[in-house]
Amino acid sequence: MVEPFAALGWRPALWAKANVLLRAGRTDEALDLVRPDEEGRTSEYVCRDFAELLVRVGRVDEAIDLLVPHLGGWWIRSVLVEITEGQGRDERVLELIVPHTETARRALEKSRWASSDEEVLVLQARMLERMNRADEAIRVLGAGIAVKRYGTQNTLTAYAELLSRHGRLDDLRALATGEHAHTVLDIFAGALRDCSRADEAETVMRKAIAADDWVGYRAWLSVILLQDGRWDDAITVAEPGFSWYDCSNLLAPLVQQLSDRPQELLHLLDHPLTVPHHDHEEFQHWWRPFALAGLGRAEEAIAVVEAHPDPFNDPRLVRAELLSTAGRLAQAEAELRDLGTVKAREDLFEVLVKQGRAAEAVTVHPTIVEQRAARTKTASVPLREDGYSAEPPS
Repeated sequence: MVEPFAALGWRPALWAKANVLLRAGRTDEALDLVRPDEEGRTSEYVCRDFAELLVRVGRVDEAIDLLVPHLGGWWIRSVLVEITEGQGRDERVLELIVPHTETARRALEKSRWASSDEEVLVLQARMLERMNRADEAIRVLGAGIAVKRYGTQNTLTAYAELLSRHGRLDDLRALATGEHAHTVLDIFAGALRDCSRADEAETVMRKAIAADDWVGYRAWLSVILLQDGRWDDAITVAEPGFSWYDCSNLLAPLVQQLSDRPQELLHLLDHPLTVPHHDHEEFQHWWRPFALAGLGRAEEAIAVVEAHPDPFNDPRLVRAELLSTAGRLAQAEAELRDLGTVKAREDLFEVLVKQGRAAEAVTVHPTIVEQRAARTKTASVPLREDGYSAEPPS
């Protein structure tokens, strides 16, 4: 199935083929297929991908060596830490990271906002924790926070999560009940729940709401109550935000929890305080129609979409997707075949796969040339140097 695409030299297809070869036990063929040349070794993206593959086949030291020239980039350092977990190379990885932590600390001493590499401090703490040196990790990361030598909330969050994982509840409580409450109180409450102190966690959050009715507190508590099966309590906590124009704060988190529970999702959307936010695409074109489709009520779902057409999406494609969601695959297939566009054929591919017709799906899928031509018609989307589209995933 992947060979026709790989034969074109398209990098994503080559990687797909390499993964197939790897699963078939043909390791050397897989590596040779995507091994970077000298030019490829200058690319962070290419080296990242190949290093991950090397680790999968047990060539960890080769993977590390490949990434070393790129460790000046913050995200490559994160990749290095990620792919070496459990590989017995923690001492070496820590040695490679430490020089960058010193650079970051010196920059933070001059200015809290001076370092763009602050994340390396979190990586150092993560490595120490991984090496069973949690107390040292807490001390190292906490020292900078104590004197406000950090720039972003990510560092604060990482520190709070570190305290939580190691049961340092007193330290976490002090951090969460001060100026950083908006950032880490939910982590403290979550830590209490992890220690079988769910009632105390709820009390902490309800007191916070009473003292400072911040939307973040309500969002966390309502989701937790829903997870605990306390549907009415969850709605009571979240309903003040149901009529807000920005429905992403309190309504959307509950919707996300119910994405695979269409009956309950529809009940939520029909709540008396829930205002139809038809200026928001997610409310208008996704939540209600897909809840209806999930219940098999495809015609009602389609009627909702047709009543509020989306200028950015082809309504026929949406109709086919709703039919597919409702389990009416034959009708979805017919809709997409009638359209015949590149996007319709992409969607048709998925519908055919759902029906177990993989070989036929391959024949209808548009070629890379067709996909690129269609993309050029609508917008100019650049490709990254590794051959992948720079367009964010949908």
